Amino acid sequence: MIRPLVGRLAVVGSGLIGSSIARAAREKHLAGAIAVADADPAVVARVRELGFADAVTTSAAEAAAGADIVVVCVPVGACGAVAAEVGPALKAGAILSDVGSVKGTVLEAMAPHVPSHAHLVPAHPVAGTEFSGPDAGFASLFENRWCILTPPEGADAAAVERLVAFWRALGANVEVMSAQHHDLVLAITSHVPHLIAYNIVGTAAELEETLTSEVIKFSAGGFRDFTRIAASDPTMWRDVFLNNREAVLEMLGRFTEDLTALQRAIRYGDGDALFNHFTRTRAIRRSIIDQGQETAAPDFGRRAVEKPKHEAS
Repeated sequence: MIRPLVGRLAVVGSGLIGSSIARAAREKHLAGAIAVADADPAVVARVRELGFADAVTTSAAEAAAGADIVVVCVPVGACGAVAAEVGPALKAGAILSDVGSVKGTVLEAMAPHVPSHAHLVPAHPVAGTEFSGPDAGFASLFENRWCILTPPEGADAAAVERLVAFWRALGANVEVMSAQHHDLVLAITSHVPHLIAYNIVGTAAELEETLTSEVIKFSAGGFRDFTRIAASDPTMWRDVFLNNREAVLEMLGRFTEDLTALQRAIRYGDGDALFNHFTRTRAIRRSIIDQGQETAAPDFGRRAVEKPKHEAS
């Protein structure tokens, strides 16, 4: 019998990402035992019904006790508090990680609570949908998606490699970089686009009633996709913007300057400037497809029904 990659895996927080990690680990036989913790008793009850964990509890410390890898899957603003709770329960050699899309402030918040006999290796799987909760997860979520690890300076190399192996076993491609670099990159690839989506949908919601109903009725692909993004978990995204404010503001400044240039081109009828800009941006889309992070299929490469089928209802 093949020995599992992880003796005991603990997942704290059973939303989309947490439940997907547990499901993938179960399906791929990566852990000898899977423990899931969630502060919400209703979520705990649902996880028991879904059956993708061996132990389910409302106590993060209880789930983390004896675990080889503990993955914190809560909004980034709560990561420090969870680290404080699980820190005393971490066994020697245990790896404490997370899945937040902000790394600098999370690293600062979690590090003080990790005992010297354990290892902190933050991570960010760049994958997800607009759905949330334990029913939203599915085992294939991380297949051919990137997971970025941001170990602190002086991190144990063996612990980093073990977490790299774990994420690769879940199906992800893995990249290692500094927390500061990660936060700048994600500010423009994820955070600012979400902020723009929230803003555009919010603008539509504030139009006069008749116009708003027509916007909804005649939603074209672009606006429809913005609404999909804007349907994401509001708690998670509130914490993202508050915890990555410097990088987001930097990228927003650049975006505003570029938007002003486009506004000027439209105002003065500068078709060449618009054409050249659109040609450059079209190439970015092709590069994303070439790297396998999207398909060229219509409707933004999405299936007709994007929400996954679940093991139980």
